[in-house]
Amino acid sequence: MDNTQQVELEAAAFRRLLKHLDSRKDVQNIELMNTADFCRNCLSKWMLAEAQERNIDMTDEQAREHVYGMPYSEWKAHHQLPATPEQMAKFEALKAKK
Repeated sequence: MDNTQQVELEAAAFRRLLKHLDSRKDVQNIELMNTADFCRNCLSKWMLAEAQERNIDMTDEQAREHVYGMPYSEWKAHHQLPATPEQMAKFEALKAKK
C-alpha cells in the first residue's frame, strides 16, 4: 500500500466512524467517554487541531458540525440527555486517574 492509498483508507474509515456514530445518536458522549475515553467532541477537537496544524481555516463550530452532521446546538437539543449522577461519578473517577 502506498501513502496515497493509506490516506484514502484512513479517510474512508473516519467517514465510516462518523456515519456509525450518527446512526447511534442514542449513545451519549458521556457513555463514550466512560467506556472509550473519547467522544464526538474529542473527534471534533482532534479535527480542529489537525486543521490548525496544517493552516487550514476551520472554526470549532465547523469541526463540530462536520462530526455531528448538523450544528452542535441542534444535535445537543435533539439528542443529548443530561448525564446521570452515576455517569458523572464514573467520569470524574476516570478523570482523577489520569
